[in-house]
Amino acid sequence: MQQAEKIETELPAPCETSRRQTPTVAVAFGGGGARGLSHIHIIETLDELGIRPVAIAGSSIGSIMGAGMAAGMTGEAIREHVMMTVGNKAAVVSRLWGLRPQTVRDAVANGVRIGQFNLERILKAFLPADLPDRFEDLPIPMTVTATDYYGQCEVLTSEGALFPALAASSAIPAVFMPVRLHGRVMIDGGISNPVPYECLMDRADIVIGIDVVGAPEGDGTHIPNRMESIFGSGQLMMQTAISLKLRLQAPHIFLRPAVGRIGVMDFLKARAVLSMSVGIKDELKFALDREIEARITS
Repeated sequence: MQQAEKIETELPAPCETSRRQTPTVAVAFGGGGARGLSHIHIIETLDELGIRPVAIAGSSIGSIMGAGMAAGMTGEAIREHVMMTVGNKAAVVSRLWGLRPQTVRDAVANGVRIGQFNLERILKAFLPADLPDRFEDLPIPMTVTATDYYGQCEVLTSEGALFPALAASSAIPAVFMPVRLHGRVMIDGGISNPVPYECLMDRADIVIGIDVVGAPEGDGTHIPNRMESIFGSGQLMMQTAISLKLRLQAPHIFLRPAVGRIGVMDFLKARAVLSMSVGIKDELKFALDREIEARITS
């Protein structure tokens, strides 16, 4: 008995790591149009690891994907919904047809010119019907970015009506009409902040930023056409902003899924986007292992 007592007193105290909580995680989903469908891999990976973010931020398509996760949807559910909607040509045509002007007067008054599509109506036609109407009803706190066109600044929204904020954040210039939000005229959040991770830095132990902006690709000799120039120059400006942001303050994990030459509106190429970017899942797992291990052993 005495020997047993001696052994017990020599046992180390309970391992400190066992008493420590697993580091908290927050995710910033960046903007990039159809390239942002690769965010699905990030959500699926976090699901596989059993990691539930304590906060989410999103810009443009990132705000839409982030809202799905914040609402409690799994990556698998988001993938299935994408394939049944924007990844399906017949479904796209059907849903857009349902948004057509109902009368000649409506058609003349509202028109269907490029750059004049009402994005809030489109989002309500394509997003899951059970997505909450308000930020306050999201199980995970969510912040959405937009750009004040006349105020020339980033605007963060985390309360109130959800769909107007998503529409403002995703209002790509020359494709969708600006959105009035908070009494101001708003355009795509990616213009002012392509990967909005800064607002999460004090909200979690590990902040993940996902860049899906992409960049013009080619052999260096092709002269881009008008639309290629418009979207390509936008990519160049956003990548310049991201580079500056990273020099000032980088998130703990910063990833760039392979998105190739996918165009900003190539949603019908959903399968191709997911296929070419699947490698990001392993990158995220390795990065999380490294960050979590560093915090547990420090």
